[in-house]
Amino acid sequence: MRVNTIEGRCSEGVEQQGNNPEKKEKKALAFNVVSNKEHKGFGAGTINLNDMSSVIIDGDQAYIDIGAMHAKSKVERGIKFSPNKEDVPNGRKCWIVWVAVDRGESGQYYAGATACEMLIDTEARRGWKILADHVNKMDYALKRRYILEGLNDTERTALRNLLISHNEQWWANSPDNLKELLA
Repeated sequence: MRVNTIEGRCSEGVEQQGNNPEKKEKKALAFNVVSNKEHKGFGAGTINLNDMSSVIIDGDQAYIDIGAMHAKSKVERGIKFSPNKEDVPNGRKCWIVWVAVDRGESGQYYAGATACEMLIDTEARRGWKILADHVNKMDYALKRRYILEGLNDTERTALRNLLISHNEQWWANSPDNLKELLA
């Protein structure tokens, strides 16, 4: 047993490390969602969300809100969510639409779009959503699927107008399937 006389502590078989420059820092395990590097090794298998955006549809308004990627969109901030619809009897219907962009022969286009329903009661600061549905729908958009069931005519029009106004060329390059779903 070694006694450190400076601090009066006992240590059993442990060297005092102090400021040893050779000491390696442990890499933190992180979920990397923004890197565009392709690599093997530490962090391999991460999901690249560089070409994914989130659109909020609130009534007849549609707008891009990247905060939804981390459940911090304008409508979600300050809301306590429940998986039970009954907990939000006065909630208004809002949607998160996950939109993936890809590049084809004629240029970039809207390659995937999936809609997830939420109920928001701003006054009561309560909301309803099913997190698993949001995650699965994001995955479906990344896999280039279009799932827009549940959107009414006003919501479809708002989404279509936003996609066109954001980039007309991407809309023109998009498959007819998407255009028919939003017609």
